[in-house]
Amino acid sequence: MAEETNKQESQESNAPEVQEVAGMATDSQPEPVKQQQDPEQFLKEFNWHNYEEGIDPIDDQKLEEFEKLVEENFVDTLNDEVVTGTVINITDRDAIIDINAKSEGVISLNEFRYNPDLKEGDAVEVLIDVREDATGQLILSHRKARVIKAWERVNKAHDEGLIVNGFVKCRTKGGMIVDVFGIEAFLPGSQIDVKPIRDYDAYVGKTMEFKVVKINHEFKNVVVSHKALIEADIEEQKKEIIGQLEKGQVLEGTVKNITSYGVFVDLGGVDGLVHITDLSWSRINHPNEIVELDQKLNVVILDFDEAKTRIQLGLKQLSQHPWEALDNELKVGDKVKGKVVVIADYGAFIEVAEGVEGLIHVSEMSWSTHLRSAQDFVNVGDEVEAQILTLDREDRKMSLGIKQLTPDPWTDITSKYPVGSRHSGIVRNFTNFGVFVELEEGIDGLIYISDLSWTKKIKHPSEFTNVGDTLEVVVLELDVEGRKLSLGHKQIESNPWDKYEDEFAVGTTHTAEISEIVDKGATIDFNEDITAFVPQRHLEKEDGNKLKKGESAEFQIIEFNKEFKRVVASHAAVHREEEQKIVKQAAKKAAAQNSSNTTIGDVNADLQALKDKMEGK
Repeated sequence: MAEETNKQESQESNAPEVQEVAGMATDSQPEPVKQQQDPEQFLKEFNWHNYEEGIDPIDDQKLEEFEKLVEENFVDTLNDEVVTGTVINITDRDAIIDINAKSEGVISLNEFRYNPDLKEGDAVEVLIDVREDATGQLILSHRKARVIKAWERVNKAHDEGLIVNGFVKCRTKGGMIVDVFGIEAFLPGSQIDVKPIRDYDAYVGKTMEFKVVKINHEFKNVVVSHKALIEADIEEQKKEIIGQLEKGQVLEGTVKNITSYGVFVDLGGVDGLVHITDLSWSRINHPNEIVELDQKLNVVILDFDEAKTRIQLGLKQLSQHPWEALDNELKVGDKVKGKVVVIADYGAFIEVAEGVEGLIHVSEMSWSTHLRSAQDFVNVGDEVEAQILTLDREDRKMSLGIKQLTPDPWTDITSKYPVGSRHSGIVRNFTNFGVFVELEEGIDGLIYISDLSWTKKIKHPSEFTNVGDTLEVVVLELDVEGRKLSLGHKQIESNPWDKYEDEFAVGTTHTAEISEIVDKGATIDFNEDITAFVPQRHLEKEDGNKLKKGESAEFQIIEFNKEFKRVVASHAAVHREEEQKIVKQAAKKAAAQNSSNTTIGDVNADLQALKDKMEGK
């Protein structure tokens, strides 16, 4: 109301001047046009109807001055032009904006949600949205004007490399969304800072400075970077630091990143790597056992490449080597205690002091000559006691032994395991030539495959026994110096072939059945121990046919070899022996007849008759 009263007073104070200009057409003599103090008042009181109807003609000079006045004080409201207006009133829903047009414009307050402090008198950028709505009202858009101006500013910032302020709205996949001049720009995670970001949410809601690094006009995408602002300064620091680097130099740095293989340390713009083996003299499983993120620590420069872009740092080198602090009184033969830190197939590493390790080879873990894996004896973390076997302070090497803490079982081997003594043992391992049997811890013996059975032909020990089985054995040989024990299993019983040698002597006859037909003959089983071979020609029967599988017949032993367990039999030899007996009997008869004047022809006739009889004629 106050503003309307002031406006009315202004109109009344200027009324004579306006009337004077408006009534110029009625005066017979032209009067000079007075400078208008209020162009808006002039337009409101001007008689447009008379002017359009030609009732009040106006002098050309006055029209030119009027047009000049309008040009200087009123905007040309083009649709695509952004102009600056002034907030003259704010209602519950709208803001009334004066842009020096014929009428004020209206903008919904929703377009000013980003600016809750909007008040009368504020200058705002607007765009003509609708020249006249149904009520003749001028509709403006502040949002569209902001977008147009924002893109102009963004393009200018990109082209000229200007620094802009942006508000971090939220986190998204791979980075952040930033409001820059009202445009949502993308801030990649890699462009937030020069060091890795662990907490993206800490940046949400902050206003930060950025550089526009990329614009995609086709998709209206904007990419900004905060990292680019500080890289230039860091690059200068980096050059200065790199130029001063020297091997052995000690610098302070900050732990920037921790990986499984080492730690990256920021030296003030330059990163160096402390490998996991250079963190501590002791073995560690992961660097986070020694350091933590953002920790400040001193490191020494161990090496770098020619360009000084890869810097190798060390942390443990700043402390004395543990071997130098090792007790000088420690010597070979002393007992030490330590913790198992690493296990390999060939042995275990024992930390006897911080950073000082000794190796216990698997052969030094047990007196057993049958080697096993180190995992069979110790586990990582076990506390063990061992004896120092070798100690080289110069090369910083130490070998240890566990078995030396117990008596050597071979010391009294001759009294415990004399030749010929019988014992029980456990099958520990196979080879192609025999079986290793453990009689006690540290005492292993070998049973050759030929000493497993008197009668069975064994191609591999697994056909006879299994690992873990218990076998009865007899000590056959003992080599104390070579720590070798030769055992036998078949020797626990007498050799059955000794009695078979008489029972199946060459020339003896036995009845058996053909078990199998093979390439060059057949096999027959006389008992569970003796399997004999019958050659092809010895399978012939008396009638000229050959024996078949399953047929039973008499067989004569024609070969018996106890050493090689070989027995050969013949069926043909049986009936041929009968033939030879008949021949001998005929010969004796012929001799007797000859003595009683029997002719040779008669004898031959008798032999021929016998032959025909045998051949079945």
